Amino acid sequence: MPLNIRSEEVNRLAEKLAVRKHISKTDAVKLALENELRRLDDAQPLRERLRPLQEQVLARPPTGQLAAKGSREEISGGARCSSTPRRSSRS
Repeated sequence: MPLNIRSEEVNRLAEKLAVRKHISKTDAVKLALENELRRLDDAQPLRERLRPLQEQVLARPPTGQLAAKGSREEISGGARCSSTPRRSSRS
């Protein structure tokens, strides 16, 4: 059954692809549809893409330590973040 495209934009895009690939507009539409369907079939959900990273993190042995303010300062070299308010030295 023939496909009748009534959109000037779709027609223009098909023509543009056909010229670049040196193919007919029909083949350009077919190629674009095949590529989009393949892209959708190959697309992995975010959960699946992140699974290897999650497994890597979970495979690390627990340290048994809780992060404390001193630990954060030690890690950062004692430097303060510019958004952290300074305490007054008044006692």
